[in-house]
Amino acid sequence: MEFSLKNKVLLITGASRGIGQSAAIGLAQAGADVVITSRKLPDLEKVAEEIKKTGRKCLAVPAHVGKMEEINNLVKRVLEEFGGIDILVNNAATNPSMASAIDIDERTWDSIMNLNLKGLFFLSQAVARVMREKGGGKIINVSSVAGITPDLLPVYSISKAGVIMATKVMAQQWAQYNIRVNAIAPGLTKTRFSEALWKNPDILKMAMSRTPLARPAEPEEMVGAIIYLASDASSYVTGQVIAIDGGMTI
Repeated sequence: MEFSLKNKVLLITGASRGIGQSAAIGLAQAGADVVITSRKLPDLEKVAEEIKKTGRKCLAVPAHVGKMEEINNLVKRVLEEFGGIDILVNNAATNPSMASAIDIDERTWDSIMNLNLKGLFFLSQAVARVMREKGGGKIINVSSVAGITPDLLPVYSISKAGVIMATKVMAQQWAQYNIRVNAIAPGLTKTRFSEALWKNPDILKMAMSRTPLARPAEPEEMVGAIIYLASDASSYVTGQVIAIDGGMTI
């Protein structure tokens, strides 16, 4: 029962596909009512249909969490519908370029940092203020093994390293409000977001040569750790990063 999310309200970003979609459905199956958000409503509506099949409530809200006014409107909409937020999963991310560190331009840097780090922080701040009034909550950030060990995506790696430090800072400062903040760091996962990597035979071969389990992850394999971090089972865990990477970081 300590893994149950019954009567909890979940807000999850980047929920229209990949890890976000799998986590939204998985946490609904664990009992949570779910608010899903990404930029495009039609993609969200398909996920909402799957969540409603679990018997849980689902609200789909299109939003760009890299924009402050949309963050505020998103949180307001959730409060109008559910009255609170118990769990936040920061999954939305972008990486529009494969350029090397010596070639990447300022516009790409700003695009990546704006969503992956700035948006994550200020949405967490807005939700933490709600959680503080309600007596606490759980925040789970989706970082990456790229934030632990540099890879082919230089600015993405820097942003995900920032997510790890943001996790630790938020955990330290918000523990006084009974808000626990942790992160997962997925390895190479078979999502549309990362298909430029796992569909490239040379990149896949290189990545798997560093991965003891010798295969990419499926999005569903991230869900168990997220449920653990969202539930009472992790009541004494905060500021931690769980690498779900098939052993890559060892």
